[in-house]
This record gives sequence, structure tokens and C-alpha cells, in this order.
Amino acid sequence: MDFPNLKKQDPEIYKLVKKEEEKQQYKLSMIPSENFSSPAVREALSSVFVHKYAEGYPHKRYYEGNQFVDNLEELCQQRARQAFSLPDDWHVNVQPLAGGNSNLAVYNGLLEPGDTILSMYLPDGGHLSHGWSFPEKDEQGLEGQVEQAIYLGGKRKISIVSKIFKVVQYKVEPDSRLFDYKKIMAIAKEYRPKMIISGGTAYPREINYDALHSIAKEVGAYYLADIAHEAGLVAAGANKSPIGKADVITFTTHKTIRGPRGAVILCRGDLADRIDFGVFPGLQGGPFEHTIASLAVCLKEACTPAFKKYAFQVVKNAQRLAQRFIERGYDVVSGGTDKHLLLIDMRSKKLSGRNPAKALDQAGIIMNRNSVPNETGSPMNPSGLRMGTPTITTRGMKEKEMDKIAEWVDYVIKVVAPDCDLKPAEFEEKIKKMPELRKIAAEVKSLCQKYPLNI
Repeated sequence: MDFPNLKKQDPEIYKLVKKEEEKQQYKLSMIPSENFSSPAVREALSSVFVHKYAEGYPHKRYYEGNQFVDNLEELCQQRARQAFSLPDDWHVNVQPLAGGNSNLAVYNGLLEPGDTILSMYLPDGGHLSHGWSFPEKDEQGLEGQVEQAIYLGGKRKISIVSKIFKVVQYKVEPDSRLFDYKKIMAIAKEYRPKMIISGGTAYPREINYDALHSIAKEVGAYYLADIAHEAGLVAAGANKSPIGKADVITFTTHKTIRGPRGAVILCRGDLADRIDFGVFPGLQGGPFEHTIASLAVCLKEACTPAFKKYAFQVVKNAQRLAQRFIERGYDVVSGGTDKHLLLIDMRSKKLSGRNPAKALDQAGIIMNRNSVPNETGSPMNPSGLRMGTPTITTRGMKEKEMDKIAEWVDYVIKVVAPDCDLKPAEFEEKIKKMPELRKIAAEVKSLCQKYPLNI
């Protein structure tokens, strides 16, 4: 994509844009929380709607001159309804600026300060926006003092959610690394949360929405299903839907649904006013109408047969990768995946996640270090590698390419394993000089050229 005005006016920024384009085009992006949007989605994002300030909701704006903004937002809501097959009595809010904002808006609309939230334990794959308090060094024994399935939090309130609300977190089972919904029910009965949250960043299995609906109903809690990672898979039917089970659903729009950076809230109709107020004026001012325009385009794309085919292939590709890594002796968390991502516990190879991720980037394969269940590492040097298939599937890659990628990843890890005890700076200098990694990077680039992105 060319930017003649930017090139002339600000060559420094233009150069960075072109470098990022080159990286995205010639490396394999396997971060599960990233994807690649269509040219039409990007064109809408850079349209004249970027100039509009539109506090309020359709036909209830604080400024004049927003008639086309109203049309735009209503069309985006309509397309969200179609993409997710919403019942008539459900409501759509497309104004949240990001996933964290959407969750904060829900809390703002439905909870009071000091209320209890029950959410997924962060190191097991939960998310910061669901609340997290990190233990102080002298609190390391805290987890052993409570039931193994629960985390009550430490004194260091990392997330603003944990500063406002009481957050209790449920864990996966140590052996299966899956949820035990009977234990979650027991925790809910003991702590009587006002809200139960599902969803996270590194849980590779489908969530039992029916079970969590029953738990929330039993204790009189709201149930929020955060499907930020799975939204595109849910829309296409490749993953189950929480609609009709959860009271509120939030999701970001730049992951599996292939849109811009933004977020959406779906909710029961009787909660609509509280949710809308929680977003505006409760949390944010004017929405990003250029983002909403871009989102409307991606939601239209999500209603096509081609997108449904894409979403099912995303899951097939992730499952093929998981299978190939298991065959090579890697500890794939939960034994596989139902989604777009998989998580490898590198302790089975006597490694952590940080240095292998750095080496893979050097070899043209981008994935991230990540915490794993029963984590013994630190946040900056956790024990896992997390990878996903949304972007490489957008390129058109299928099972055959997954086999090759698994082979490359395994090779790179074996090559650098003897040096992984080096300090980060020393390791990074070492891998820059490794001909084996340059060779893989060249092979990766060749594959990317066969499956180019539409930049």
C-alpha cells in the first residue's frame, strides 16, 4: 500500500510504516491475538469518519452534524446482529474503544465498588481486565494456604479492576489443565460473586457456557462471557456461542473476526440502558467513528460463506499444529486445542519460553512467551510458548504448511537450546550470528511469498 502524501510530508514515519509492512509480509505472524484485515476494512478505518466527534448514541448526540454517523452506527449494530444471530430482544453497543474498556464499561454499568467478581486465574490463561493482584515476594506461600482451585489475590493491585472490586479467581486442574465446573460451583457458592466471568488469552479449549450459566443462576450473579479471542469462530459456528447463556458478551474486533482495533458489547435487552450508560458517559467520551466504520465492513465480511470456511480452517490448522508438536514430544497444554491457539509448556524440554521466542522471531516466526498452568517461572520469563493460526490462515495456509511450520519451530528450538541459559542480551547477540536461523528465515520468507498478504 502506498502513502504518497505521508512519504512526502513525513518520510520518517513513512519509513517505519514500510518496515512494518515488510515484516508482516515476510514473517509468519503467529500471535493468537493478532490478525490481518482486508483492504476494505483498512480503507474505512482511514476514511473521513476519523474527523468526527459524536458523543452520545444514534439520534441522541450532543453535537449537530452527526446524521451520517447515526446511520453508520445503526448499520454496524445491524451487522453485528446478523453476524452473531442475535435474538430480537438483545442489544448491541459498538462504541467501546478496546477490549479492556468494554469490560470496564460492563462492570461500571452492573456492579458497585467492593462487589465480588469471580474470574479465571491470570497465569492459567485469564486476562488483566478481569482483575489481578500480584503476590508480594513475602506472600509466595499464599496459594498453598487456600484451596488449590482458588486464588484470592495478593497485595499488589496490578489491575484497576482489583483496586475497585474484590476479585476471586478459579484455576484449571493441575493434571488435566482443564476446568472442573463442580469446583467452580463450590467457589461461587462460598464467595457469592455479583459477577462471574469466563474467557481469557491462553485457554485452548471450549468453555462450557451452559455450566457457567447454571452456576451464575445458582448464586444470583451476572454472567459475562468475554469472547475476545473466539469472536470470529463463534460468528462462523466453528466454536459454540454463549448467546442465551451469558447475560453480557464482550469481544475485541482485531483477532479472529479480522477487523480494526476496537470492541463490542452484546447484552440482554433489559440490561441495555445500564450497559450503554456504563460506556458513555460512564467511562469514555466520543466513540471512534472511523473504527466503527471499519468494524461494520469486517462484520459484513464475517457473514459470508468464505469467512465461515476461513474460521473452520483456523481451528483445523491449530489442531494440526498441536498434533505435530505432540508427536515431537512437546507438552501441549490440555493435550490439544478446540480454538485458534495452542500453548506449549517448555519445561518438558527443560526450557522456558523467553529465549526460544526470541530465536523464533530471528528465524522469521513470531509467537510469544506465555505463562502456563502450574507456572514456576516469572512474568518476564514464563514457561510457555503461545502460538495461533488466524493470520497464517488468512494467508491461505492449510495443514500441509502447518507440518512445515512445526518442523521449523522444532528445529530452531533444538538449535538454540544449548544457549538458552544465557542472559537475554547475550542470547540475542548470539542468535544474530547463527547461520541456521538465517537459513530458516529465508525459507520462511519463501513460503510467505507463496501466500502473500493483501497489503
